[in-house]
Amino acid sequence: MRHVSDWLLSGAPRAAACDLYCFPHGGGTAAEYLRWSRDLRTARVHAVQLPGRVPRLTEAMPASMREVVEAFLAEVPLVTGRFVFFGHSLGALFAYEVTRALAAAGRPLPARLVVSGFRAPHLPYPGGQLHRLPDDELLDAVAGLHGGLPEEVLASAELRELAAGALRADYRVLETYVWRPGDPLPVPLTVFGGEDDRITTGELEAWGEHTSAGASVRRFPGGHFYLRERPAPVQRALAGVLASVRAERSASC
Repeated sequence: MRHVSDWLLSGAPRAAACDLYCFPHGGGTAAEYLRWSRDLRTARVHAVQLPGRVPRLTEAMPASMREVVEAFLAEVPLVTGRFVFFGHSLGALFAYEVTRALAAAGRPLPARLVVSGFRAPHLPYPGGQLHRLPDDELLDAVAGLHGGLPEEVLASAELRELAAGALRADYRVLETYVWRPGDPLPVPLTVFGGEDDRITTGELEAWGEHTSAGASVRRFPGGHFYLRERPAPVQRALAGVLASVRAERSASC
């Protein structure tokens, strides 16, 4: 693991590998994606680490998506070659808005944007104001919506407090987000979702309105955290995306 910036933990460089930037779900950390480095042998994984969680506990999470994106791009030196963005849940929205900001600034764009477990951003978010709830109510509400909270976290008062703080900050960003119309991205989109998630196929397919380069949708067995329940099929699908990017790079040389 290499420390590139406070926002990024990166796996070791690999010959002929494609750079894969992974944006975490609400309350998530970089550690979950760094574990993918063992199995995604054709990728160099760069896992995004948000403020307000280990090892950045003393840092406050920016209050809005715009501020998060600005802070990320100000601190993170993206690679100069071809790269891919992957984001799950809130991370999908984060990766999408980072891509929009790169496009607006005329900077290099990802060769693919892979979004997972999140409805198209122009669709109304059906949640309420979870970030205003007391800690215990917030944790219970999130567990009821998506699960995903490990038992060891729920059983420890200290870990519950840390988890509630990260979730509160992330849900504030999510629940205050307002999508603003703009040009479709000139980036192909790959859209993943769980078959048993609350998000419908139509809500996933609506991501196609946000690209001028084509979109595909694939659903996997499992719920909102299908990629945690059965990681192997997801990793194989990502490996296929990365192989396509490498093939395009070779063809253009």
